[in-house]
Amino acid sequence: MALSLCAKTSLVAAAGLQQRGATQERRQASASLSASLSHSAAAPSFKAFDGMRVNSASSSASSFLSGAKVAAPVAAEAPAAAEKGFTLTVLASRNSKKIQGRKLRVAVIGGGPAGGCAAETLAENGVETFLIERKLDNAKPCGGAIPLCMVDEFQLPQDIIDRRVTKMKMISPSNVEVDVGRTLGKDEYIGMVRREVLDAFLRNRAQSYGATVINGLYLRMDVPKDEESPYVIHYSDYAGDSKVGVPKTLEVDAVIGADGANSRVAKDIDAGDYDYAIAFQERIRLPEDKMAYYEDLAEMYVGDDVSPDFYGWVFPKCDHVAVGTGTVINKPAIKQYQTATRNRAKDKIEGGKIIRVEAHPIPEHPRPRRTSNRVALVGDAAGYVTKCSGEGIYFAAKSGRMAAEAIVEGSEKGTRMVNESDLRVYLDKWDKKYWATYKVLDILQKVFYRSNPAREAFVEMCADDYVQKMTFDSYLYKIVVPGNPLDDLKLAVNTIGSLIRANALRKVALEKS
Repeated sequence: MALSLCAKTSLVAAAGLQQRGATQERRQASASLSASLSHSAAAPSFKAFDGMRVNSASSSASSFLSGAKVAAPVAAEAPAAAEKGFTLTVLASRNSKKIQGRKLRVAVIGGGPAGGCAAETLAENGVETFLIERKLDNAKPCGGAIPLCMVDEFQLPQDIIDRRVTKMKMISPSNVEVDVGRTLGKDEYIGMVRREVLDAFLRNRAQSYGATVINGLYLRMDVPKDEESPYVIHYSDYAGDSKVGVPKTLEVDAVIGADGANSRVAKDIDAGDYDYAIAFQERIRLPEDKMAYYEDLAEMYVGDDVSPDFYGWVFPKCDHVAVGTGTVINKPAIKQYQTATRNRAKDKIEGGKIIRVEAHPIPEHPRPRRTSNRVALVGDAAGYVTKCSGEGIYFAAKSGRMAAEAIVEGSEKGTRMVNESDLRVYLDKWDKKYWATYKVLDILQKVFYRSNPAREAFVEMCADDYVQKMTFDSYLYKIVVPGNPLDDLKLAVNTIGSLIRANALRKVALEKS
């Protein structure tokens, strides 16, 4: 959330980047699609599918929307169409095998928001689904902020939301405080959740639709040599109260890797490495009078003392606050930065008791490979955490659902075998929808987190009502909101002015040192 407060300026330019940002995976998909078409006996038909469930915020039924059929391009036209950004979904009925006597079987590895939403979508639509999660009471270190649109889109009940934050303080390196949230409507808020509560809810809902939830530790998988043989999942089963896992295997047709930043599924498909941050968080139970201060308020601290490339936070939960920070470039000093974050907030959290200490890696960018044959990565396993803000919950849930929708669509609700082209539909839609967001936040981090003067300029910009309105609208609803051209121009001028002042202050500081 932090750096998205000035993302509006850069998102205008990002529309052009979106069209030019075809990744290597898209080019590979084009080649794969072309080869598939050229070897088919008859050209398959295509249809558009926007990936939106009717049961989302915009409707109430529980099926999928499929767009109108369009004319099928011939094989020679397919690569050109893909390069122009069109989404082409091959109908499974033309070139995939009908499954006899059973439904498609999919293993979802990992039971966080990505895995829970993937398992729910699969099970709800007729796919035989197995969700494997070792730590069913897991509480990943996480600020726990979710955008308002996620509540409706994923039908989250109000009772799992601990706090509804309507005010936020941005606090600069020199402790200048800017109040953010003045432009929010009366029914708008940022939801604060505990991951152990959210994750359990999503897993239980998937189970209610028919998914089999296994308390197990994923070990490895045997990759098949052909397009129809099963993947063999090796795992340790910790059913009941067992402290010792029982070795077991499971045969499935496809796999969704939702097992986090240290994904073993990613290693098994040679998905490549990525840079990562270390997040460190302490849950602190405060006296009642201190907790009242954070009833609907969150705080973000920036400065070299709390992190050289991220921010420190104090986010309210049900009966405690989460105090944390993160860093990519100086991981060994994470405890030092955590101490500094506590010290910056010490007057407001004085008398608190630390009830839990948590640390976890957070990916900094998508992995080089996110699909391989009938395996897809989602959430942190795929690298879907935004730079600067560290937001990942919504994108995890969304990617899990989108990958599952691609499997449901490609298998015709579990009646046919899927292949890599089906899973690449998910990647194409994901990149088209979110590539610019990740790119812009990457740029903003480099601009505003490079020095304390730049951070002072950033906090100064956050005081602008127009910046707040455009940013909160974009954050809460995950859309780039059209702005007033004159106000956009004014914002651009102010941004440039702030950066010039920041550079001047930085030079003065360097000369003094």
